[in-house]
Amino acid sequence: MVEERIMSTVEAENSDLRWFALHVKPRYEKVASTMLRNKGYEEFLPLYRASRRWSDRMAEVDLPLFPGYIFCRFDPSDRRIPIVSTPGVLNIVGIGRTPVPLDEGEIGAIQAVIRSGCPAEPWPFLNIGDKVRIAYGSLSGVEGILVERKKQHRLVISVTLLQRSVSVEIDRNWIMPIHSIPVSRPEGIVLEIN
Repeated sequence: MVEERIMSTVEAENSDLRWFALHVKPRYEKVASTMLRNKGYEEFLPLYRASRRWSDRMAEVDLPLFPGYIFCRFDPSDRRIPIVSTPGVLNIVGIGRTPVPLDEGEIGAIQAVIRSGCPAEPWPFLNIGDKVRIAYGSLSGVEGILVERKKQHRLVISVTLLQRSVSVEIDRNWIMPIHSIPVSRPEGIVLEIN
């Protein structure tokens, strides 16, 4: 009961805070993320599992979905110094010296992908393609761009500010185009309005 009250207090305090991207030194993502967490910040470092080959063996390693970046929730008007003084953090992504918050929908989509456990991997940023919404499964409600790779359907989710994307493998039956709105008719016929 006490733990629930503490969590709701923390959530209420963080609800006014925005997510920002932090540019970090190469291969310092995990260090910076841990240091920010230890300072009391809500941070988010999405990772994916990949196979890497060394001269004597193959190994599974966890790598950042957005190499060189981590995400942190804070108020930039009063808490920037502790953020930028964190080991590994180079700067807060923005325009000039003004930090630009991430789109809440984009960061929410990335968090949903990580929570789902579906295999994900970095993907080149796309500006064009078919935008779709996942209608079923653990990613229901997430929007992105549909692509095909090795006869597998993937949903590409982009973080516009970073010009980076992530792809996640999906079942083609889970998707519906965003531009069409299904309308049920009394006869049971479904029309699509474009």
